[in-house]
Amino acid sequence: MSSLQNLTLAVCEVARRAGQFIRRERERFQAEAVERKHAHDYVSYVDKESERLIVASLRQLLPEAGFVTEEGQAGYADEDYCWFVDPLDGTTNFLHRYAPYAVSIGLLKGRDIQLGVVYEICADECFYAWQGGGAWLQKADGQPQALHVSTQQFADALVCLQLPYDSDAYNPVIRQLLLRLYGRVASVRMLGSAAIALCYVAAGRLDAYAEKYIGRWDYMAGALLVTEAGGTVTTYEGSPDFTRGNNVVATNGIVHQTMVDEVSLAVRNSAK
Repeated sequence: MSSLQNLTLAVCEVARRAGQFIRRERERFQAEAVERKHAHDYVSYVDKESERLIVASLRQLLPEAGFVTEEGQAGYADEDYCWFVDPLDGTTNFLHRYAPYAVSIGLLKGRDIQLGVVYEICADECFYAWQGGGAWLQKADGQPQALHVSTQQFADALVCLQLPYDSDAYNPVIRQLLLRLYGRVASVRMLGSAAIALCYVAAGRLDAYAEKYIGRWDYMAGALLVTEAGGTVTTYEGSPDFTRGNNVVATNGIVHQTMVDEVSLAVRNSAK
């Protein structure tokens, strides 16, 4: 077992412990605990405490690494390694008791994603991958399963389009995307969790996913899962260098160029 694989499995345990905390708190959570970060963008003590638990554990696993986290409880000072942590991806879902929501942890060295772990709390599913090691799903009641993207063509694709918080900027684009895709693919879904949408592409449950105005902590772990499962991840412009941006298109590879073309047309049409 490689050192990177060992580290990945240790991170899976960190994500599970944070997920167990979130699951317990959901049972006694009160709406009065919610804070508003921006319009339609919420946070609570659950996000913050989950992040604190994760950061403390990851510091023990890799003391030399920096952090980029959604709630900003740890920092990055140009270290060689950097953790990208979303302590509760899908906070709005969590607040409404609406699945899915997840813990997402990715590790980068430069622009290379070394490992990615996403723990889906409601279904008790841990998705994980390390560079060159494939993508895997560990359920509570079984052995790890290797993940593979689907083989669907565009006309039969199940596509996920999300609604990011920056509604003013993205509203014209998502309208165009829906107009272009609805009726031309099998169907369109919205999950409320970027990390889980990427995992579902990796698992073949979705065939394509696109979203803009998201944080790097939202997509870093899931992006590695997609590529290790045989899929493709790029920016909206089709560039494979997506780790410094705020948008991703992730697919089974077969429909990728078509999805990028549709996104590009939607962006251009929305500017008219």
